[in-house]
Amino acid sequence: MAGNGARMIDPGFFVSIVPALLAGLPLTLQLAGTSLALGFVLAVALALAQLGEHRAVVWPIRAFVAVFRGTPLLIQIFLVYYGFGQFRPELQAVGLWWLLREPYWCAIFALTLNTAAYGSEILRGAIRGVPRGLVEAASAFGMSRLLTLRLVVLPLAFRQAIPSYGNEIILMVKGTSLASIITLMEVTGIAQGLISQTYRAVEVFAAAGAIYLALNFTIIRALNALEHWLTPYRARA
Repeated sequence: MAGNGARMIDPGFFVSIVPALLAGLPLTLQLAGTSLALGFVLAVALALAQLGEHRAVVWPIRAFVAVFRGTPLLIQIFLVYYGFGQFRPELQAVGLWWLLREPYWCAIFALTLNTAAYGSEILRGAIRGVPRGLVEAASAFGMSRLLTLRLVVLPLAFRQAIPSYGNEIILMVKGTSLASIITLMEVTGIAQGLISQTYRAVEVFAAAGAIYLALNFTIIRALNALEHWLTPYRARA
């Protein structure tokens, strides 16, 4: 028997707060979408740069990857958000303070660098996984190295990287919840505000978790459909 003061979970309250939490979904999608798009472009550049033999290029990139893969995303967000403030005069001098003083762009900056570090390793492995024979065949047909990279290596590498990169997309969507720490009112930020008003953490966080679950399930299904479309021969096999 429950003791005095125990409170049962109220399904009606659970349903009533969902619309309020959904108000933060557009910001969550903006954070995830923008950082993933920018991070993918940077990841491709970093992955290609590491294929060379120039240590002056490779080792700084590997150090960057090691730092951002080896430290918590929360610390990275704090370093960007609070760290830029220490260099306000310098940033004002180069005209960047108006941008980097905003929590939104600080979150985008940190999330982009984080996903670029992970993505570059995923893509580097996928590029190296392209069969050497295909590259040699393209060269035998007279294709230049750049053309081979654009028409043979990268398309195959991107297909092979879909499952692993899909995991990174899911992690980045969940990582956007940390943006609430720097005052951004995405889904988790709104959830924290509702808890401070209602003191009903179970229902609020359960509703927020359900939104993230539904969003990630949709992304997983979309990625599976993309992989099936790009590799129909695997489905037939």
